Amino acid sequence: MQYYEYIAPCHFGLEAVLKRELTQLALEVIRVEDGRVEFRGDAAAACRANLHLRTAERVLLKAGEFPASSYEELFENTRALPWEAFLSPDAKFWVAKASSVRSTLFSPSDIQSVMKKAIVERMKETWHREWFEESGAHYPLRVAIRNDLVTIGIDTSGVSIHKRGYRVSPVIAPISETLAAAIIGVTPWFPDRILVDPFCGSGTIPIEAAMIAKGIAPGLKREFLAETWKTLIPGTCWREAREEARSKIRTEPIRDVDIQGYDIDERAVRFARENAEAAGVGELIHFQKREVKDLRHRGKYGFLITNPPYGERLEERKDLPALYRQIGEAYRGLDSWSMYLITAYEDAQQYIGRKADKNRKIYNGMLRTYLYQYMGPKPPKRERR
Repeated sequence: MQYYEYIAPCHFGLEAVLKRELTQLALEVIRVEDGRVEFRGDAAAACRANLHLRTAERVLLKAGEFPASSYEELFENTRALPWEAFLSPDAKFWVAKASSVRSTLFSPSDIQSVMKKAIVERMKETWHREWFEESGAHYPLRVAIRNDLVTIGIDTSGVSIHKRGYRVSPVIAPISETLAAAIIGVTPWFPDRILVDPFCGSGTIPIEAAMIAKGIAPGLKREFLAETWKTLIPGTCWREAREEARSKIRTEPIRDVDIQGYDIDERAVRFARENAEAAGVGELIHFQKREVKDLRHRGKYGFLITNPPYGERLEERKDLPALYRQIGEAYRGLDSWSMYLITAYEDAQQYIGRKADKNRKIYNGMLRTYLYQYMGPKPPKRERR
């Protein structure tokens, strides 16, 4: 059986959540670095990872890794890799993205050009051809250079994994599905605990929580680029992985879940309902138009998990102190609850009126955000049958 190494990029600061996901899938984690986790597995591992991972941005098949501090080294070391083991003679391949951190080589366009030429030269030597039509399946490459160490991955996902396929009605600037799932993964929330998002927007956080509660694999409603490949990953692997994922969905009536989403925008609430239905979890979430100052709940040991406004537009910033005061007041009225709040607003704790028990820095792209964690008491232990 052929084994490969894979790379799963994720949000900076949330690598531990992704590592836990991979471990739960019984995939062997071999390295954790800033913004990515590497793991080992057979061809089927790529299918299972793409279908089940909630917090990874994509799944890359690792083609090689080597040092390079000059373009000559980059060319020769790229050409030395066994590309014929990954690419068919008609493959369409290109360096879709190149990034460089603390390295001698820093020009993305030059890196892309040199590596493309090197791979073509390797293909010429292997297949004894001077011309390749590149009319076959697509194999986009992603290259990361850190401290002069070049890592090359072949993208098996295509469109980013955060595209679950259920967002039929978006709103402006929603939180990504992968980030929402990762925040939930940071918390000790379980499906039998209350979860409320008072700034739900298009419903991403409640929907991701409901999919976890129902056992729906996040990639079931979409396709992946590697499904078009005729090499490396057989079609039977994809079929078996999808069958496995479908078998894990809870089909019985679910009565032990209390997930709610509120927003002051009635249009957003309507869109959230439509997205939840598309995700197959509409029956598990209660969406309602409500302001955060009106937030009440009789239940205990619940969770507020939310992504409130943080003044992306200049004219909104003057309203933030009052808004975050309302969040603090609402939270103080919820006996024994925990709150997990992600925001780029650096004065959030001041106006909430309490310093967070934990504060995790998370980079959402180039935007630095903070996940403020307010820890409520643990519920009493219950006997488990």
